[in-house]
Formats: sequence, C-alpha cells, structure tokens
Amino acid sequence: MTSTIEARPLIDTFGRRISYLRISVTDRCDFRCQYCMAEDMQFLPKKEVLSLDELDTIASAFVARGVAKLRLTGGEPLVRRGIIELVERLSRHLKSGALGELTLTTNGSQLREHAAALARHGMKRINVSVDTLDSAKFTEITRRGRLEQVLDGISAAQEAGLKVKINAVALRGFNDLEIPFMLRWAHERNMDLTLIETMPLGEVDVDRTDQYLPLSEMRERLQKDFTLVADDYRSGGPARYYRVAETGGRLGFITPLTHNFCESCNRVRLTATGELYLCLGQNDKVNLRDALRSGGAAALDEMLDVAMRIKPKGHDFIIDRAHSGPAVARFMSTTGG
Repeated sequence: MTSTIEARPLIDTFGRRISYLRISVTDRCDFRCQYCMAEDMQFLPKKEVLSLDELDTIASAFVARGVAKLRLTGGEPLVRRGIIELVERLSRHLKSGALGELTLTTNGSQLREHAAALARHGMKRINVSVDTLDSAKFTEITRRGRLEQVLDGISAAQEAGLKVKINAVALRGFNDLEIPFMLRWAHERNMDLTLIETMPLGEVDVDRTDQYLPLSEMRERLQKDFTLVADDYRSGGPARYYRVAETGGRLGFITPLTHNFCESCNRVRLTATGELYLCLGQNDKVNLRDALRSGGAAALDEMLDVAMRIKPKGHDFIIDRAHSGPAVARFMSTTGG
C-alpha cells in the first residue's frame, strides 16, 4: 500500500526534519503507574485500535518519507496481541537499510517471554521503565507491578543481547533520595540511566505539584557525589547525557519543563487509534487511520503533508500551584510518552 508514496523528507514549517516516530500499539497496560494513568482506566474498544496491517502500513509510510527511527510504545507494547509479528514485519526495513533503528519502551513485565524474539528480529536496544528498586514502593507506584518480575525481564533482555537503558521518572518525596543508588545499580550492570521530569498529562489521582522535581535540582544534588562530564552522545530522542566519572556509565536527563527541547524536535507520535499527535504537550493532530481507510496510501501521504503544516513550535508545560491540572486531557499512555 505504500507504493504510491513519494520518497521525500518530512519537514515542518519551522524547518525541523521529522526522523523519529513513536507508535503506541495499545493503550492497555498491566500496570497503573500513578503519574501515567488513573486507577480506574477506561481502555479503548479493540475495534477502534489499528490492526497489525494498518500499523505496518502507516509505519512503512513514515519510513518511505525518511523516518529513520521507530519506537514501539503503549500502554505496554508487549501486551498487544501479535506484537512480535509486527516487529518481524517492520524488521524488513532494517534489512533493507531504509530504517536505522527499531526499538521499544516497556515496563519489563513481559520481557522474559519476548526478549529473545525482539533480538532475533533486529532490535539492538530497549528502554525499561523502573522508578524504584524498593519492592514495596514499586508496587505502590505501579499499583500492581512486581519488581522481581521486571528485574528478571531485564536479565532476560541482556541474556538475549539487547542493550538496556533504564528510564526513571524523578518524583520528589518518592524516589529522589534513591536515585544515586539506582545510578550505581544501573551502571554496574552496563545500563545507562535516564531521569525524566513528570509531565502534566491526564487527570491522575496524585498531586503533581507535590511530586514535581526539577532535574536541574536533581543534577545539583548528584554533583555532590558524582563528577558529571557532558557527553555528546545522542540516542535520537530528547535526552541530554553526561558521563559519570566514578562509574563510567551514562546519565541522561529529559527536561520538558525546566529546559524544553522543542527547537530541535524531530518526533511525532501515533496513537493506537491512528491519531498522529504533532506535540506531546499540545492537541494538534491528524487522523491517519481515517485517511488510510478512506483513501489508501495516497490519502495517507497527503495527510502527512498536512501534519507537517500544523506541527506546533512547542509545548506549554507548567507545573506549579496555579497550574496543577493537566496541560492536556489525554493520558501519557495514550501517546506512549
């Protein structure tokens, strides 16, 4: 279906070239992380979710238009029925050289079952979200996850030859004192650690104002015990990295609030229902599912051009006492972060 798509770059009105597509293959998840979801989530009817064929067609259209990196997200992508089949299909673009990287962000709960297959179909590295190494706190923050299962999944991924990066949302009063320990733990196991500021997405059951921890503050704290040397390594996303002299590992910071990265944004996000969001913190979007179903590849290609014309300059994330509600109503799990 992508044969009618003319190979040409995706460039928005600010001159930014889009080279990175994040694909939410499902809004469902086996966890209910407090900063990401409400306790009583209402998930999408399965009939509204893109089929594997549609996911493949849309992703392939982006590859034809110059996207070099695909990241599968959720919800939890590994609970999507047929996820390994989708990975296998998309891996043909790795083999052809059209795609530079196919990767995935996961909570780690299903890695023991799927890690070997991910590696077999061309994945080289994955991100695993772990906010604490305390079993009780882990269950508290995820509402139903088991840390031991996730750690076993990480071991399975490394056994399969996957490079693992740990993502942790920095939360004041919850895991901020634990982060130095997490840094050492990750680096001892040859894993990078990336810290992320909590973002005002969706109406969740906690007070983000109390939880919000600027990573500029976290970095100052860490510099009392560690020597952080700026590193020009880039993973294709928004993280900015430092090399930690004492451990030899890398530490990343994703700072959408204290120092946004909008001027260099190279990303768009596809929801499980085919809506393409042009900014994580805005509501600008186009519906690729409807375009594909009504007009095939030509309509899909045209809608990608429309998307580039409406992609906003940046987001307006604020968290303080005057702005304690969500910046946008949709949950983080809808667009996969």
